[in-house]
Amino acid sequence: MKVLIHNSAELAQQAVADILSNRIAASPASVLGLATGGTMEAVYDRLILALSESGVPVEEVKTFNLDEYWGLAPDHPATYRSYMNSRLFGRAGFPVGRTFLPASDAADPVAESAAYEAKIRDAGGIDLQLLGIGQNGHIGFNEPTSSLASRTRLKTLTESTRMANQQYFDGQEATPKYAITMGIGTILDARDCLLLATGSNKADAVRKMIEGPLGAHCPASALQLHPKATVVLDAAAATDLTLREYYQYVHPDGIDVQPSHG
Repeated sequence: MKVLIHNSAELAQQAVADILSNRIAASPASVLGLATGGTMEAVYDRLILALSESGVPVEEVKTFNLDEYWGLAPDHPATYRSYMNSRLFGRAGFPVGRTFLPASDAADPVAESAAYEAKIRDAGGIDLQLLGIGQNGHIGFNEPTSSLASRTRLKTLTESTRMANQQYFDGQEATPKYAITMGIGTILDARDCLLLATGSNKADAVRKMIEGPLGAHCPASALQLHPKATVVLDAAAATDLTLREYYQYVHPDGIDVQPSHG
């Protein structure tokens, strides 16, 4: 696992935006796995600017989002489809027909989950999967005790996750209890994984993910199994890492100076 520690959240966000922009420039037909949430808002702002300044085309890119709430109308402003359209797709010119999320109003979430897996396979798999991490170590909506081999499926959200997301709804009662999410096994199938975490509130989860034992108690710890996983942090999110000085020695100022993963 490659651990890149930056001095500020802004530098970490820019680093992730640069990785995404460079990937699209190098491979215009990339298949990207994308994420949502407050952590990603600044990343997408910076990515849009980078794409605009460089003139990198996005017409051939395909995207698959990690997850979507289930039980919401498609036009609900808090769906992740709405988030992605307003935060990235509409502003950067991604063709809507090449951007995929699970259907928030699927009549049969089991069938929808299977269909989403099939779409990813038919696209040739995901080249680069962008990830955030929850305070309880979740990636996507894979909550603690999720199977490390899980595939896309319907998940019941924990109360802590619903509380964290209620700001986007009219209180916790209105916050969805279910979501369709890529499974941990689905995520690990991506050829590259890129996780961003900022802030001291993520420090404990980051430590467990990188240095803790592999296990379902911290779903993100499954990234220890991935041969090409990169974790981008700000100084606050790296606070609890036992080997922090080593990571900074290998990659000073968060600069990726080594071509290989380890």
